[in-house]
Amino acid sequence: MLSRKGIIPEEYVLTRLAEDVPDHARYRARERRARFVGKNGACNNGACNVAHKNIREQGRFLQDVFTTLVDLKWPHTLLIFTMSFLCSWLLFGMVWWLIAFAHGDLDHSTRLQRSPGEGVAGGSDSFVPCVTSIHSFTSAFLFSIEVQVTIGFGGRMVTEECPAAILVLIVQNIVGLVINAIMLGCIFMKTSQAHRRAETLIFSKHAVIALREGKLCFMLRVGDLRKSMIISATIRMQVVKKTASLEGEVVPLNQIDIQMENPVGGNSIFLVSPLIIYHVIDKNSPLYDISPLNLHHHEDLEIIVILEGVVETTGITTQARTSYLADEILWGQRFVPIVAEEDGRYSVDYSKFGNTVKVPTPSCTARQLEEDKSIMDTMPLSPKGTIRKRSVKLKPKFTIS
Repeated sequence: MLSRKGIIPEEYVLTRLAEDVPDHARYRARERRARFVGKNGACNNGACNVAHKNIREQGRFLQDVFTTLVDLKWPHTLLIFTMSFLCSWLLFGMVWWLIAFAHGDLDHSTRLQRSPGEGVAGGSDSFVPCVTSIHSFTSAFLFSIEVQVTIGFGGRMVTEECPAAILVLIVQNIVGLVINAIMLGCIFMKTSQAHRRAETLIFSKHAVIALREGKLCFMLRVGDLRKSMIISATIRMQVVKKTASLEGEVVPLNQIDIQMENPVGGNSIFLVSPLIIYHVIDKNSPLYDISPLNLHHHEDLEIIVILEGVVETTGITTQARTSYLADEILWGQRFVPIVAEEDGRYSVDYSKFGNTVKVPTPSCTARQLEEDKSIMDTMPLSPKGTIRKRSVKLKPKFTIS
């Protein structure tokens, strides 16, 4: 974790990595609303920040016992792993002791230990036990371990004297294989969970609202630190806020999908280099009536960003999440470029991943901007000549016909 902090700058946040400095220290004027999705994409063991209470049908979790075991924390999983083997060894150790006790193996072994020569004189050497060298519950417990983990030390073995012992031997082997399959599969799934890949999928710490092509847009930056790609990556956004219907019904967490735009079109992205994903604030957008004033003082909303894709190396679907509260949305700023061409290849400067610069942006809602076109005429926009010069400077030296 220390090495990750040294490599990754503080301007952006890794998924599933909590912020070092809480933002409420900077905004003490008002109480910060509770997040629906954590800033690092995970709360409450990977789920949303929702506490489930008064669940009466707890037995439903046991109907899907494998998923329940995978969802448990590592200490609980290791405890169940240890106790499952220990309890099975003790159970079958008791069974082996009862078989030896019922057959008289314990009494005969005791007599042989007290009188070693009696077996030859009295003919007791013809006695065949169910399991050899079973003298007490301890030896029965050791034999149970040897049977289940297939360790043969050569001191104890099942004979043909007792069919019940042979049946118990078969049952214990089957039970041991089942326990091994379940527990090893559970541990494998926990170590190969897809959310580990999402640790290197990053989002900008802040989102911005600025003009793009003459329209107000909500923008954020997303990137992937690994060289292995995320296949079929898709990104989507939702606005979560408290709403009330015309009938007076209050919906505390109303989830509204908002249309995304990105450089490659649609929701699918080709995440080779960091991309700026944006949403055009039009009349169909839930941000249509938001201005800088009510964004930070009156609007109680949260914008959730979800990135999904298939891990190239494993073929497992992964998902990375983050969220932006109102005080994490910067009005009138845009992200600085971080991709440059060097020595015939493109390089990405991640130290500027979350850096923004101020740009001329109207301090009004998208509705007012659309209704009153004169607002754009009074704005000191950036000169287009500068943009043209930059485009000429970065023009590639080769063409594709």
